Amino acid sequence: MKHRMANEILKAEVLIEAIPYIRTFAGSIVVVKYGGSAMVDEQLKKSVIQDIAMLKYIGLKPVVIHGGGKEITSLLDRLGKKSQFLDGLRVTDAETAQVAEMVLSGSIGKSLVSELEQVGISAVGISGKDGRTLLCSKKLDDKGRDLGFVGNVDTVDTSLLETLLSNNFVPVVSPVGVDAEGNTYNINADYAASAIAGSLAAQKLVFLTDVEGILKDKDDSSSIIRALSTREAEAYIQDGTINGGMIPKVQCCLDGLEKGVRSVHVLDGRVPHAILLEIFTTRGIGTMVTKEERS
Repeated sequence: MKHRMANEILKAEVLIEAIPYIRTFAGSIVVVKYGGSAMVDEQLKKSVIQDIAMLKYIGLKPVVIHGGGKEITSLLDRLGKKSQFLDGLRVTDAETAQVAEMVLSGSIGKSLVSELEQVGISAVGISGKDGRTLLCSKKLDDKGRDLGFVGNVDTVDTSLLETLLSNNFVPVVSPVGVDAEGNTYNINADYAASAIAGSLAAQKLVFLTDVEGILKDKDDSSSIIRALSTREAEAYIQDGTINGGMIPKVQCCLDGLEKGVRSVHVLDGRVPHAILLEIFTTRGIGTMVTKEERS
């Protein structure tokens, strides 16, 4: 009995700790880039859906942008079409772009909508084509090579997103865009998320990843950097502390801040309820990147 009572008191204390955060963030937009293991593992997927529902129930306005690279590769394999990569970036011909759109907008997007609806949240799946939300141009790689129908987000029209948010819906956005001629483009979901978060002037942009956060030493999870300013992040990229695959992720964080997001969070999506732990607890669990240096 005593043990149960201690558990209940602990629950109450957790709720009390969340009060200042709920008060601060109620009514604000939180953009969640959903990817990695949290999209594949059923238990983790359930925990992310519950977190997004909780954000909505306590008065925040979540917007979800999802990836789906593994699922695209898997369907291309089943169709007998070989995936081609240049330095890790998918080369996307017209047929691959069509398959990517099927997977992202048809399969993954609608499945996330359905799961949110299951926990009582009104959700709508859109792609960047709807309402011309994501207007793109062709993105070349760092060496100037043509990757096909891989899009660079030029402009974000937030009209449709704002209409959905103001009518109490959670938008679930597939990173598929369109150019002025109506061509379909596959967009890197991280870049789509930072462009959308910036255009909506989101309070927070959250990246769910398969790493603990931004690490000083990628092989040592205890070297996690809890708070990072843009100035520090740029210095760490310059001196090689932040390197390899983490560079584009950090650049997306900086891009979001530059476009008007208040804070960007890089979280380990393999931890159940990572989003709630980061936003509503004093310590947080990942890395928070902001423009100002925090004491």
